[in-house]
Amino acid sequence: MGSEGKATAAAAKKGDKPLIVIDAGHGGSDPGKVGVNKALEKDINLAIAGKVKTLLEKQGVKVIMTREDENGIADSKAEDMKERVAIINREKPALAVSIHQNSYEGESIHGAQVFYYTHSKGGEKAAGIMQEALLAVDPDNKRQAKANDTYYMLKKTEVPVIIVECGFLSNYEEAEKLVDGAYQDALAEAVCAGILQCLD
Repeated sequence: MGSEGKATAAAAKKGDKPLIVIDAGHGGSDPGKVGVNKALEKDINLAIAGKVKTLLEKQGVKVIMTREDENGIADSKAEDMKERVAIINREKPALAVSIHQNSYEGESIHGAQVFYYTHSKGGEKAAGIMQEALLAVDPDNKRQAKANDTYYMLKKTEVPVIIVECGFLSNYEEAEKLVDGAYQDALAEAVCAGILQCLD
């Protein structure tokens, strides 16, 4: 059993509520992507992450957030990322979910997509479940969960981690949806459903 499997087994052995870490990407002086509608990724990430936390807690899941306000968690981007990884490795959740928004030079590109670490079987399984769950929000989305072996958070964590890119801030229609409270609620419900399925 790899370190990832051991960490998850150790978390399960505690016998209490399942634990999930929700990471709202960026924050503080790091806005993340800036939408065509001038929306900041860091704010959208935090809004959706907070809603996911509330929904999970109603289902009896213990949730730890890497950040719960507009601030980042360290002064530099590199230290911020290291601290997020440290929180995940210290807490050893059953799954960590990092909420982000995407951007691309082509304005027509849209749709949510989930990323996982190439060498993580647990991450791959969770990403597939989550990609499917997100169809509740956008049934026409043809994107597939995608392996990645370069993202720092995916490489350096010891438990299954997925990055959920909820949509493209470079697409006008999607950017407007992503700042809408009702759409954020729907996204949060889909993410929550995906997480609960992963815990089954």
